[in-house]
Amino acid sequence: MGVLIVDDSMFMRHLITKILNKHEINILGEAANGREAIDKYKELKPDVVTLDLMMNEMTGLEALEEIMKIDPEAQVIICSSMGQKAFIKEAIELGARGFVIKPFDEDALVDEVQKALMSKKDK
Repeated sequence: MGVLIVDDSMFMRHLITKILNKHEINILGEAANGREAIDKYKELKPDVVTLDLMMNEMTGLEALEEIMKIDPEAQVIICSSMGQKAFIKEAIELGARGFVIKPFDEDALVDEVQKALMSKKDK
């Protein structure tokens, strides 16, 4: 089981990796934009994806839509900033399984990822 971390900020990718590793959650890979996320999703077949919404090249919403076409059961958690509530609502409608608002509480992130991992495991 493992997680794909998608964020255009290298700092955020490292922070999320550090938090999840501390809780013994396996990281399969990282992506810096939506296009890379889709390619990595196909290649790595992660159990869970953490996905930023505002990225260059392809937005998180566009990437989410493509990931859900590839795998309608994909466990995608949106990790995005507070000012993007309308985008988060749209992401949930597109199939995201949860969301964590940046700056996020470490426990909230871990809880969302663990819930998604358990949901994937139960299928």
